[in-house]
Amino acid sequence: MKDNVSTAIHAKQSVPQQDSLFQTYRWVLSYVQKYYGMFWLLVCCGIGVTCIQVSIPKGVQYFIDIIVPSADVIRFRWLIILLVAGMFLMFGLMAWQNLLQRSIQEKAARDLQYDIFSHMRKLGYSYFQQRPVGESLSFMNTEVSILQDFYRFLLPHTIQNIVVSIVSITVMCAISIPLTLIMVPCLLLYYLVGPSIERKATILAKQNTEQRIAYNQKVYESVSALTEMRAHGAEDWDWKRFKGHLQPFLDGRVRMLWMAFWRGTIRRLSYYVGGVAVILYGIHLVKEQALSVGEMSAYLLYYFQVMQTVTLVITVITEQKVLMHQASRIHRFMQTEPEVDEVATPISLKEISGEIRFDHVTYRYNNGPEVLSDFNLMIKAGQRVAIVGPSGHGKSTLLQLLVRFYDPQQGEILLDSVPIQKLSFAQLRESIGYVSQETYLFGDTIRNNILFGHPDATEEDMIQAAKAAYAHDFISAQPDGYDTLLGERGVNLSGGQKQRISIARMFIKKPSILLLDEATSALDTASEQEVQQALERLLLGRTTIAVAHRLSTIKDYDVIVVLEHGQIREMGSHEELMRRQGVYYQLNSGEEG
Repeated sequence: MKDNVSTAIHAKQSVPQQDSLFQTYRWVLSYVQKYYGMFWLLVCCGIGVTCIQVSIPKGVQYFIDIIVPSADVIRFRWLIILLVAGMFLMFGLMAWQNLLQRSIQEKAARDLQYDIFSHMRKLGYSYFQQRPVGESLSFMNTEVSILQDFYRFLLPHTIQNIVVSIVSITVMCAISIPLTLIMVPCLLLYYLVGPSIERKATILAKQNTEQRIAYNQKVYESVSALTEMRAHGAEDWDWKRFKGHLQPFLDGRVRMLWMAFWRGTIRRLSYYVGGVAVILYGIHLVKEQALSVGEMSAYLLYYFQVMQTVTLVITVITEQKVLMHQASRIHRFMQTEPEVDEVATPISLKEISGEIRFDHVTYRYNNGPEVLSDFNLMIKAGQRVAIVGPSGHGKSTLLQLLVRFYDPQQGEILLDSVPIQKLSFAQLRESIGYVSQETYLFGDTIRNNILFGHPDATEEDMIQAAKAAYAHDFISAQPDGYDTLLGERGVNLSGGQKQRISIARMFIKKPSILLLDEATSALDTASEQEVQQALERLLLGRTTIAVAHRLSTIKDYDVIVVLEHGQIREMGSHEELMRRQGVYYQLNSGEEG
């Protein structure tokens, strides 16, 4: 059984403080900086489209006040030509605008996804022990799609609509200032009530998004654990949990749509009420000959256009504020400092012989009790060392410290007399082969699963590695041989077959150091013997550290270290420790008994 590392999660990552919305806004905008030229071209296209739309009411006014009274056919033809030309130009600009929108949206989202994925890799092992898979997936999918809307719609439309509103209101004031003043109370009415409705609608949308993330995570969990559910007859239990996530998601969606309905209703009510007032007062001005019929017609068109644009600006600004609260979650994630970081200027070793020294190493999880306490151990190059002892006493932790999943609070670990913190992650981890109890196989071909150990290896190298791992025969018996597709996590293979593919990876990788973390503890006797034969070949000439519970597998090791409470209780060969009749003798007697 493995050390209880999974329940003792280390939380050394520094959690960033809450950012202001302005800081988050600046960070979100930074992903558009590289595409500022395209962005402002997008805004200009939008303004061009709107200017053509704004000119249409003036064309209507010209038609009613000039062309109709004079019955001027020539002017009418020119007006039609200009309108048709304007429409063609507008459709061309709209097509270009759409292309620019999609380009900026996808490129900014791509850059953001690259950065998120890169940062996830930097945060390392301990970060993902603390957080569910669904949360990480939501960063890559849900949160990024929300920001795509910001890049594609909210930001350019805010700028475009503000410019259009200013131009249109200026034209309206030029037609009639008294009529324009009627618009003010309508806007105030909407501004007093609208933002509150907008905020509630957007918050409900945010909550529904979080409910959807929880629901998707439950679906992922249910599908992943399907075998366990059936084996334990827990389908009904899981079904209740599934409904417990689905129903809140559906109820939240109904509330969100209901509030969205009221948001649109309040918006339409505000400018329809104002529209009635404009019509009534406009008729009076026409009777008084303060306005022409053409001016009144143009003004009405401008009014509904401006009211729709201005209320949309208020809506978009409100949505941006709520969206920034959601974006701040990603921003804080991007500011999270990794527990284990790579040195800026690493030392490069020309060749790694595999000498390892643990020098006064102390380590604890979550500021809890010490898992390793002032631990010292010297391992010579090519030596085979086994770590045994009770569960939860630091055995697997030693291996995880060596590959820098974590860093010790005190002391240091040296590889060929160089502290491993001074080596690059690439050189350190390329020199180490890690075979664990739970082998991860990709849902790909057997070929690619073996080449995972060394992607540039030749076909001959791959086959030789499989033969050395005693895997070639069962692979050849598969329907498509090395090109056989494996199910998720290699579900189509037995435990022993999975482990032999894992060992084949190590043969093709050719590491200087091998770490075996209970590599055969989950296998039956027959499978263990097959895997053990493959391991014997793999260990030749390599520095090996093996964590083992089955003591029969490590009797031939050079040194056996008995670990208790993070300290070495006994150390020596199998024969020496058996002669002492100490802790190792008792463990061995218990296994044989």
